[in-house]
Amino acid sequence: MRLNEPSKEISIVVDDRGLRSLAAAQGFLAQPPGWDADPEEQSIPLSHYLWVLRRHRWKILSFVAISVVASLIVSRRLTPMYESTVTVDVDRSVPTAIVGQEAAQSMLNDADQFLATQINLIQSDAVLRPVVDQYHLREASKSPNQPVDPSLLRDSPVVLKALKVTRPANTYLLQIGYRSENPRLAASVANAIARSYVEHTYTIRFRSAASLSTFMEKQLEELKAKMELSNAALAQFEKELDVINPAEKTNILSSRLLQLNTDYTNAQTERVKKEAAYKSVSSGTLEAAQASSQGEALKSLTERLGQAQERFAEVKAHYGENHPEYRKAETQLNQIQTQFSAAGRGIIRRVEVEYREAVSREGMLKKAVTEAKAAFDHVNARSFEYESLKHEAEADKKLYDELITKIREAGINAGFQSNTVRIADNARPGLRPVFPNIPLNICLAVLFSTVLAVGAAVLSDTLDTTIRDAEQVTRITKAEVIGGLPQVKTWKNRLALAGPSALVPSGAIIPVRRAGDDRMMRSFEEAVGTLRNTILLGSFDRRIRSLMMTSATPGEGKSTVAVHLAIAHAQQGHKTLLIDCDLRRPSIDRKLGLQADVGLSMAILNGTSWRAAVTEIGDVPNLHVLAAGAPSRRAADLVGKALPQILEEAAPEFDLVIVDAPPALGFPEPIEMATAVDGVAVVTLAGQTNRKALASVVSTLQRLRANVVGVVLNEITKDAGDSYYYHGYYGKYSRYYMAKTETA
Repeated sequence: MRLNEPSKEISIVVDDRGLRSLAAAQGFLAQPPGWDADPEEQSIPLSHYLWVLRRHRWKILSFVAISVVASLIVSRRLTPMYESTVTVDVDRSVPTAIVGQEAAQSMLNDADQFLATQINLIQSDAVLRPVVDQYHLREASKSPNQPVDPSLLRDSPVVLKALKVTRPANTYLLQIGYRSENPRLAASVANAIARSYVEHTYTIRFRSAASLSTFMEKQLEELKAKMELSNAALAQFEKELDVINPAEKTNILSSRLLQLNTDYTNAQTERVKKEAAYKSVSSGTLEAAQASSQGEALKSLTERLGQAQERFAEVKAHYGENHPEYRKAETQLNQIQTQFSAAGRGIIRRVEVEYREAVSREGMLKKAVTEAKAAFDHVNARSFEYESLKHEAEADKKLYDELITKIREAGINAGFQSNTVRIADNARPGLRPVFPNIPLNICLAVLFSTVLAVGAAVLSDTLDTTIRDAEQVTRITKAEVIGGLPQVKTWKNRLALAGPSALVPSGAIIPVRRAGDDRMMRSFEEAVGTLRNTILLGSFDRRIRSLMMTSATPGEGKSTVAVHLAIAHAQQGHKTLLIDCDLRRPSIDRKLGLQADVGLSMAILNGTSWRAAVTEIGDVPNLHVLAAGAPSRRAADLVGKALPQILEEAAPEFDLVIVDAPPALGFPEPIEMATAVDGVAVVTLAGQTNRKALASVVSTLQRLRANVVGVVLNEITKDAGDSYYYHGYYGKYSRYYMAKTETA
């Protein structure tokens, strides 16, 4: 809210948080403990973690230093170990055999799997056992305090913990390293393992080839017997079939059958023609005879007959019947007609003969086709069986020949020691130990100890449920921090007045001053003055005439803060009344050295005027104190009802009334008092007050619509929060100013 005096206008700027805060202050929306409108505000800032590290820096550095020293001591006490490494080249481009298909095999694209297999093979018992037995590594590794049965030791698998097999990236190299206290032994063992690995690969290949040869020799005998049976069956079939190759005979029969079919078809066609000609000439017509195959001679006779008839007609027309020419022509005509008739009859006989021959030939061809087809079918049916026997015999022979070839190749390859795996660089004794690596151990100790120490510091901060700094209070309670008071180490249980000796009334408990106390007291007084100005000057829209000081739990310094706040306000020339309303456990009378028998409790119980119990502090002008008097449970129950009347009566006479109330948790009277005063300040002890307790107090006061002016952080130290450094600045500035004044 912003007040504009010249125009007498009031402009209100309220955001979402303002609406929630206003609603909570009016009781319409109660804020639970830890309530936050903005999720981002609940996140812990990075500066807080930096403060945590700064807070625990000496612990972290000490832990790191101890870890480094311990690592150095342990590293120096460890036995030095030397490591020797032999390099083995695995050349996959070299064939594993000298003859056969294996000699022509191309390299597979499985380098990673192959090399991983070789690494496991190097670490196998078959490779390591000869080396272990040669150099007696079992006896060197077993503990003298643990006797082991020799038989169990001999039968147990060999494992060398000092062995390390690695593969450099993007290479076909294998590095076999071995560690030992003796550098020469390390080199010898590494070289022996490499040689054992090479020999073992050859042995595996040789045994595999020998085993394969033995197996194939056994199969060869069975295959030979099977091949002989299949050949005998084939020969017996050829004998029964009386042919050597039924396939060729089948082809001959097929060609013959095809030819006979063609001849039979042609005979049928010829027979049909002959039959048609025979039937045609049998009708006796001249045209049918001429149309037959024998009609060429008849055609010539027909032409001669026609010519004779024409000539006879001409002769007949010119001569008579008795004329010689006439008779001659007639005779020729009769001869030609006789020849013609005879030729026709001959044609009919020849056509009939040809027809009979065609029918006979057709029958013969039909019979031949039938016989050829039967023979073809018979041979063709047996040829399938023959082909099956022949294929089986050929397959057995081929397999037999291949098996013989494989046996010969396996015998040759078994004696071939391939150089696929070869030693590229022998191991040599190391000049310097590789273990322990003191620089590396120190670096790791620094790294891990730092991480562990920082993690422990952050974890302890996370598990810490107390109030430490202002940002935390604002984040949890949504209440402002109106002041922070530094810790004064010379105060014991905060029973003495922390102020100049001139301000301490007679009879008060004065703490013993030591070097540096004046600087701490000045810082404390400056902080109290700042608190007083924050409370009174911050409420410009509502003047605070009465202020209640309370806390969540006992022992948080609320009474001490109330006393010093009253003194600071009185020293400004304002008439101030300090009321001790903590009737269960009063402390203001002891802090100021007042009489405990006269006070507020007597006024409440006897009904007398409270003014009679007011004491004026002579050493502090304008400061009046209404002590609690004798502790009384009954008076504590009635103080909540009596306080509003006291404040009403004191308002015209005093500028500010400060009420020291009991702790808010567990006591009912602070709740009643909070509704009667103009403002409530909650005092918390930095590093000790529980967050939930403070949040519960602030939430309860806001629910009652009490004016919570803010939270006061008491006894701030370097370990509690960053606010301590602000008070350090006060002291430095004050010393600088005093030094300049004395110089002047």
